[in-house]
Amino acid sequence: MSGTVGAGPRDGAGGHGEVEALLRAKLRAADEEIETPGGLWERVREPAADGRATAPAPWGGAAVAWLSRRRPYAVVLGVAAAVAVVVLGVWWVLLRPGAVDVRPAGPPRTVPLTVYNSEAACRTPHTLECALRLAKDPHRPYAARGNSAGRVWHGEVLAARCVVPDGQLVRDEEGITSSRWYRVRTGEGAQGWLPGVRTRNTREVPECPADGG
Repeated sequence: MSGTVGAGPRDGAGGHGEVEALLRAKLRAADEEIETPGGLWERVREPAADGRATAPAPWGGAAVAWLSRRRPYAVVLGVAAAVAVVVLGVWWVLLRPGAVDVRPAGPPRTVPLTVYNSEAACRTPHTLECALRLAKDPHRPYAARGNSAGRVWHGEVLAARCVVPDGQLVRDEEGITSSRWYRVRTGEGAQGWLPGVRTRNTREVPECPADGG
């Protein structure tokens, strides 16, 4: 009986050793079957441009690189589409048949008008006696009290905006008559109406609108 009891531990130790040896053999065989990808260790050991070891790209790196390479094409297509929309809009507003004539806001166009005094003696001096009146209302008598908007002298250049053909008839010292009156502005900014007999205009001036310009 003592022999049987003594043999138990020896058999157990032997069985344990056999199992351990079998496991070691299987692990060694499995390790030998694992193949290292070609060039893996060289890539791991190769330093990067800044001296640091390169790390493997994440699993989504290929997709990110693919999108990065194609992003410029998407930007170009977007810009081209935007330009096409702008050009089409400009054509529709300005160039299509029946488009509205859009002009920038600004002061109305004027025509230079030179003052003419038929009295030769008053063509040089700038005196009150030689001054010519600008009227406030071209349909009132030229010399009426309160119908004065300023004074001008012979040779002065005014800016004429428009003309009315049916104003008060005026006769100058040479006997010339005219019912044309010019809406003018002086260099100092005074505005009024100059009788047609007080100029020798040869340029076309647009007619004033119904409200008098």
